[in-house]
Formats: sequence, C-alpha cells, structure tokens
Amino acid sequence: MEPRVICVLMLVCVLTLSSLARGERETCVVDPPKRANCGPPGITSSQCKARGCCFDNTLRGVPWCFHPVAVDNAADEECSF
Repeated sequence: MEPRVICVLMLVCVLTLSSLARGERETCVVDPPKRANCGPPGITSSQCKARGCCFDNTLRGVPWCFHPVAVDNAADEECSF
C-alpha cells in the first residue's frame, strides 16, 4: 500500500475516534440562548460539523452552528461502592 493511502486511513481513524470520544464528554443539547457561535453566517451543516461543532437550523435568531457543551458527569461520581 502506498504511504499516502496509509496516512489517509490513519487520519480517518483518528478523526472517527476523536468524534466518538467527544460524544461521551460533550453534547449538542444546548439551551438556544446559551449557544456560542462556531461559524460564519451561511455555514453549511457539513462545514459546521467538520469544525467539530453542532448544527441546528430549526430556530431563528440563534446561532445555527454552535459549540457543544461539556456533559456533567456528577451523577456517575455520586455512586460509591
């Protein structure tokens, strides 16, 4: 296999794993007034997601492309066995 192909495959794997890891620590469920803008006006869903951001164009007057927020894992930490 060519070195370029190997590099591309590795890059795809790293990006996939990083997006899976982000899913456990961050969420796109954000109160609309608290959305922090992550892209310029007119950004597409694919461009927004390529930046690692969330996209939701169902509400007017709030950012459609916005940063995810950290998930609070306090519930996991409350259990003591």
